[in-house]
Amino acid sequence: MQSNVDLKQLVEGAGDAIMVCDAEGAIVLWNAAAERIFGFTEAEALGRSLDLIIPERQRGRHWDGYRTTMATGITKYGADLLRVPALHKDGHTLSIAFTVSMLFSEDRKVTGIVAFVRDETARFAEDRKLRARLAEAEARIKGDTR
Repeated sequence: MQSNVDLKQLVEGAGDAIMVCDAEGAIVLWNAAAERIFGFTEAEALGRSLDLIIPERQRGRHWDGYRTTMATGITKYGADLLRVPALHKDGHTLSIAFTVSMLFSEDRKVTGIVAFVRDETARFAEDRKLRARLAEAEARIKGDTR
């Protein structure tokens, strides 16, 4: 069945960031939502590595996993949501959640990976506040029963 969906419009109109990196890790697609979330324009992001948005302390782990994924063509984050910190252009830390999809050539060689990214910074901050309030309430209850 042939689809009449305009993929360029779909990618540009998406509320989530859509980023594509080639097998070497260079950014080759950066949509408008990626610009909104991370602060880097498409021109600033294209051709650069994901170190642009990866906090320095996470880079080693990221690249170890990236190289393994590119070599095997297998990722566990196609269905499982991964939550990690990220960097905004202005230097502040974001909390993001994403899934990925592998990209292959016709002969099934890995050509890259696409990430679908959502900014969960506000939700993460709210969860942290709720956990703190819960811990405080539990401490109060324990204090009242002694």
